[in-house]
Amino acid sequence: MKKNKKVYEDKVYRLTRDAAPLSYMLSSKHTKRKALLYFDEDTGINRALRYARNQKSIFEDEQDGNAILEPIIFEEGMLRVPRQNQILQEFLKLHPGNGNVFYEVNNEQDAAQDMEAMNFELEAQIAARDLSLSKLESISRVVLGVRADKMTTAELKRDIMVFARRDPQEFLDLINDPMVELQDEVVKMFSATLLQMRNKNRDVYFNLKKNKTKMLTVPHGEEPSFIVASYFQTDEGVESYKLLKKMLEK
Repeated sequence: MKKNKKVYEDKVYRLTRDAAPLSYMLSSKHTKRKALLYFDEDTGINRALRYARNQKSIFEDEQDGNAILEPIIFEEGMLRVPRQNQILQEFLKLHPGNGNVFYEVNNEQDAAQDMEAMNFELEAQIAARDLSLSKLESISRVVLGVRADKMTTAELKRDIMVFARRDPQEFLDLINDPMVELQDEVVKMFSATLLQMRNKNRDVYFNLKKNKTKMLTVPHGEEPSFIVASYFQTDEGVESYKLLKKMLEK
């Protein structure tokens, strides 16, 4: 049976940083000051890496005393390695900076990821376009807050379409989330002043004639409507939810 012959290819690498310098030199050998080690799973040993084009191995302990070291330089954020330089390609594959300092450019993989992102965006845009009016209003109140009640239907649809385009995955998750309707009711409760935020928007209080007590504290960075909706789903909060929902429907 004929074995598949290994295909050697030219490879391109790109720095991960957004604003790459005109010239960047990558560390090419292990030193005390700059560790360049690869953990060998077979031996359980950290092995020092060193790039020397005239050697057959990238491991320093397998190289002879005639290693000729060469700089590895990214020009304008890019490094092109021809197929004839398999030592450098292998060195970059095992380099600790692979994935955080630089990465290998894979046009096919990049195109597939772009297509996946475009499909998500298209799916989200179609879903946003086809939302019923009640669902549109619910999503809008959760995403936009109480100001959604002051917007026209056209304005709501526009803003939701923009949201779906910018964050398609989040939008698709949102429209299928059963918590959305409950969060929408919570937003309405705030809008109807049945609930109020106090203490620099850290605490949620009841704002009823006979009840002005504190309901809960919103953890830093969390969305109040989500925290209140989560509370309403607990044994402690369900009675408060029933009472406020009844008052909201009057």
